[in-house]
Amino acid sequence: MLTNCAEGVLLEVRAHPAAKRNEIKGCHNGALKVYVTQAPEKGKANKSIKELLAKSLKIKSSQIELVSGETSSSKKFLLRNIDAEYLKNFFT
Repeated sequence: MLTNCAEGVLLEVRAHPAAKRNEIKGCHNGALKVYVTQAPEKGKANKSIKELLAKSLKIKSSQIELVSGETSSSKKFLLRNIDAEYLKNFFT
């Protein structure tokens, strides 16, 4: 789920757009399950996921970048200037 890299940490996400509410529901098969109310059109769900991650992790949304999976439910986000140990506290 978390992979250290030179620029920060890569976070694997399993996206569930068009949900009833925005929430993070833990991990499954090595990916963080993220539910957002936005529909998966024109990047709206990706933006909502990014905002939800930033709010939940208490970091700036500018520190989060989608690096793969723009149109897929399996995504990878790069979290800049953050430590994997810090993130593990949120997901355990």
